Amino acid sequence: MITNNLENNIKNIKKHYGNSSDLKSRFVSFKKTKVAYIFLESVASDDKISNFLVKSLSYTKISSIKNLFDALKNNIFNSNLSILTKDDDIYTYLSSGFTLVLVDGFDEAICIETKSILDRGINEATTEAIIRGPKDSFTENIQTNIGLIRKRIKDNNLWINDINIGTRTKSKVSIAYINGVAKKSYINQIKKRLEKINIDGILDSGSIKEYLSKEGKAIFPKIQSTERPDVASKSLLEGKIVILVENSPFALILPSFLIDYLHSAEDYYESSLNVSLTRLFRLLSFILTILTPAFYIAVTTWNQEVIPNELLISLSIQKAGVPFPTTLELLLMITTFEILKEADIRIPNATGASVSIVGALILGEAAVSAGIVSPIIIIVVAFTSISGLVYTDVDFINAIRWWRLIFIFFATIMGFIGIVVAFLIFLIRICSIEMFSIPYTVPTSPLFIEMLKDSFIKFPKFKIKKRAQYLSKNKYKSGDR
Repeated sequence: MITNNLENNIKNIKKHYGNSSDLKSRFVSFKKTKVAYIFLESVASDDKISNFLVKSLSYTKISSIKNLFDALKNNIFNSNLSILTKDDDIYTYLSSGFTLVLVDGFDEAICIETKSILDRGINEATTEAIIRGPKDSFTENIQTNIGLIRKRIKDNNLWINDINIGTRTKSKVSIAYINGVAKKSYINQIKKRLEKINIDGILDSGSIKEYLSKEGKAIFPKIQSTERPDVASKSLLEGKIVILVENSPFALILPSFLIDYLHSAEDYYESSLNVSLTRLFRLLSFILTILTPAFYIAVTTWNQEVIPNELLISLSIQKAGVPFPTTLELLLMITTFEILKEADIRIPNATGASVSIVGALILGEAAVSAGIVSPIIIIVVAFTSISGLVYTDVDFINAIRWWRLIFIFFATIMGFIGIVVAFLIFLIRICSIEMFSIPYTVPTSPLFIEMLKDSFIKFPKFKIKKRAQYLSKNKYKSGDR
């Protein structure tokens, strides 16, 4: 607690910070009464302190020492000013870039905002790049991110609720929703789950995904991540809830469903006919990237009767001299591709293209020439991998990887029958996933005919008049009644 003794207060604050070198303080006298201000120069702006605080102190006039604290409070030119008494608040504000003003003989502190700009500017989205549409993306500054959304939704019903999470980081987490559109029950559930989080700290929005989704054994993600403000804004208009985390350039959108990952931000800036065709290609890519390796294993190992004789002879010739079974060939090349893709992501951009070319051309050709794998395996793996590159969400891509391996396993032991068994397991698992008691497979199962207008295909905008009833009770969009 802050005491009446100014020097003891300053000493206690420095002690709690271990006399850190970036903790600075200065004393000023007013009619023999000492006033001190203290700040962390690593997160506070010296220019703001000089402009807002030092000038204000120099211009402050007092009639008596008793009025000194009130005089300072009323004369400091800063729009973000508060009075603190608790130790926890003091350390939180100091670490956030605020400056404290303490007066000898008073057991309160004046706290003013003097944050330094430690964030990068607004850049183009990198993980969700599009040809047509807005190019701005979220940054690590949560207030900037909220501003990017408010710039698009100029409605007083866009409400933002803040929660601090992390016993040490005390990271600000903002829950954004449109009052009257988003369901109150969903908002309350999210708040309760966030308030129950008890960990040392949160460094990114991904840290709270598990707490929010309660995913259990679900492989597919139930919370969508995006770095695009337009995607977050559209989700808010649909009745979804967006969560922004301090120091994270990715917003969380919930609830999300399987159909959301087949959509792209660019879909809403192009003609419905072209978008519908593109979405069908995405759906086809989803099926192919999961089933192609398993299908190849089944037709070459168990169900060779479905292959024309000429093709079967060609495959047999290619297979001659290869010492490994088909499944092992596939797993070897899929693993190699995943390692190369991971390396391509991690290494600097300047050398990334070189690694991709070396991995895709030289390694593949060398493996075929050495007789380690057959040429058709390279084609199958390339076809499978390219189909998987359609998607950008990391969690969704990882889910595809897992199910690809599951289908390969069942195809290896039972052929086409194994693929059918794996497909039934896939349907059961994906239909059992829920978020806020909403099935993951909406709007197809259960069937919402009105919502099918913006699912696997896209109707013209003037025909999509309603919001999803499982997301909002305010089902009619403004102007479309």
